[in-house]
Amino acid sequence: MSRFVIETTYHLPVYRQRVYQAASVEDACQLAIADEGWEDEDEDVDTSGETFVTGIWENADRAYQGTARMIPDAFRETIQRKADLFDRLVVLLCEPAQPLGLSEVAFRRWLPSVLAALAEADAIQGRSSMLPGEPTEDMP
Repeated sequence: MSRFVIETTYHLPVYRQRVYQAASVEDACQLAIADEGWEDEDEDVDTSGETFVTGIWENADRAYQGTARMIPDAFRETIQRKADLFDRLVVLLCEPAQPLGLSEVAFRRWLPSVLAALAEADAIQGRSSMLPGEPTEDMP
């Protein structure tokens, strides 16, 4: 039986509330982002994020030793999974938007990738699939 060192993380929101004099909302936001002083910070422990896995090492006694293992997707941070999926979806959904359109062959090659990405999106959202059934032979 293997031994695993599992590193888990959660994000703890830290915030500050300050007054900024500015000509516009955008200017005030820019001032707030550029402000490096955090001596008046507060931690918002009531809204800390989910716990997720950030590292796995097999047959080790400490992190960063032994054999590093891939983190199963279900245990990665949800927001990162959403960001990765968003990138995939943009690429997939842009394909049929090319000026010349898709041939039937190209569409049949494209559709399974889109359906798989959308099924992954449903899984990340923790909901049952919102997709219709499998494509049929009479589908273009």
